[in-house]
Amino acid sequence: MSSAATDAPTPGGEPTTDAPAPTTPTGSTSTALSARRIWTRVRGGALVVAVVLIGGLVLATVRSTNAHGALDPRSTDPHGSRAVAELLKERGVTLTLATTLDEATAATTPGTTLLVTAPDLLTDAQLSTLRTAAQTSAGRTVLLGAGSPSLDVLAPGITSAPDTAVTSLSPACTLPAATRAGSVDLGGERYEVAPGTTADSCYPSDGLPTLVRLPGTGTTDTVLLGSPDILHNTRLDQQGNASLALQLLGSRPHLVWYLPSLYDSSADAPEDGTTGNFLALIPSGWLWGTLQLALAALLAAVWRGRRLGPLVTERLPVALRASEATEGRARLYRKANARDRAASVLRTATRTRLAPLLGVPSRDAHSPDLLLPALSARLPGTTADPRDLLFGPAPADDSALVRLADQLDALEREVRTS
Repeated sequence: MSSAATDAPTPGGEPTTDAPAPTTPTGSTSTALSARRIWTRVRGGALVVAVVLIGGLVLATVRSTNAHGALDPRSTDPHGSRAVAELLKERGVTLTLATTLDEATAATTPGTTLLVTAPDLLTDAQLSTLRTAAQTSAGRTVLLGAGSPSLDVLAPGITSAPDTAVTSLSPACTLPAATRAGSVDLGGERYEVAPGTTADSCYPSDGLPTLVRLPGTGTTDTVLLGSPDILHNTRLDQQGNASLALQLLGSRPHLVWYLPSLYDSSADAPEDGTTGNFLALIPSGWLWGTLQLALAALLAAVWRGRRLGPLVTERLPVALRASEATEGRARLYRKANARDRAASVLRTATRTRLAPLLGVPSRDAHSPDLLLPALSARLPGTTADPRDLLFGPAPADDSALVRLADQLDALEREVRTS
C-alpha cells in the first residue's frame, strides 16, 4: 500500500514520491535544549536579582527627592531643621551647609557660629582640627549632644553624666539667652563642670545642667546642648524653643551648619601618610568579645581533650575461644599485609615468655643487651641466631613469616627442655 501511494500519478501525469521531512542539525537541537535548561535553572535567581535592582532604583529615586536626614537645614521632615534655618535667613544670617570637615573648616571665618550636630562621630584627629578652626575664628561653637568622646578636646573641664529624657526645663541661670527664652524642651546629655571652670550652667535636670556655655578668649565661646530637639521642625513652635535656638545660632552674621558623618575621611589619615592600624577600626567591644570567644574555645578544647582515666576491661557478650580470636586477628593481619606487625607480636610474646625462664626480669624482657646474654648462657650450642630471631627485621613474605613462627616456637621449646 505504501508502494502505491508512492507511485501514484499527479494530476499532471507524473508520479510523486514522498519527500523526506526537513531535519534540524543535531548540534543546533542540543544547543537549544542546553540553553532552555540553563534558563529554567537560573530564571528564579534572575528574577530575584531583577526585583532587588528595581527596588534599589526606586528607593534611590525616592531618597533623591527633598527628603534629607535629621537636623538637616534643607529637610522639612519632623526631625529636620528647615524651619529654624528659614527664620535665621529672615534675620540676615548667612547659612553655609558643610558635610565634610574640610568644608566646615574652610567656611569658618572670623565672626562665625559653627554648629556641629554630631561631634561624637569625629575622630581624634578631626576633633583637633575642628578645635583649631574654632579658636582661630574667634566665634561661637555650638555642640549638640556632645558626649565623652568629644568633650575632652572641644570642651575641656566638662565631663558627661548619664543622660535623661527630654522634658520641659526652666533656665535656672543668668545666661541672657536662656532667661529671655524661658522654659524649653531640653534633656539628653547632662554635664558636670569641673571645679574652677568658668561656665554658665542652665536648664538643670536632677541637679545637672543640660546647657553649658564655656566662655573663651575674647568673643570666643562654646555652647553645649544636651539634645537637639529645640532645632527640630516639630518642636520649634513649642515653649521658648525658637527663641533659644535663634539666640544661640543667630548671634553672629554667618552660621556654618556642619553635619558630620562616618563617610567623611578628611583629616582622618595619620600624618605620616600611612593608612593606620586595621585593628584601630574595630570597636573595642568586638575585640574583647573575640578574646572571650577564643578563651572559651580553648577551655572547650581542653575539656574535650582531657583523659578519662585508664581503660576498663569489659566483658564480652559472647565468649570466644582463643583459637578463633587468634585466627581472626591473623586474617586481619593478612588482609592488611601487615607482616611487620604480625612478626612484632610473635617476637614480643616469645620474649615475654622466655624472660622468666632465663631469670631475666619481665621489665627487661625486650632489652637485647640483657635478654640475649642470658639466652646464650642457657643455650650455648644453638645454631640459630637469637638476635636475628628475636629482634630481627620484618619478614619479606608470608613464607618467611611462617618460618619465623616455627623457629620462635622451636626456640621456646628448646629453652623449656634445657
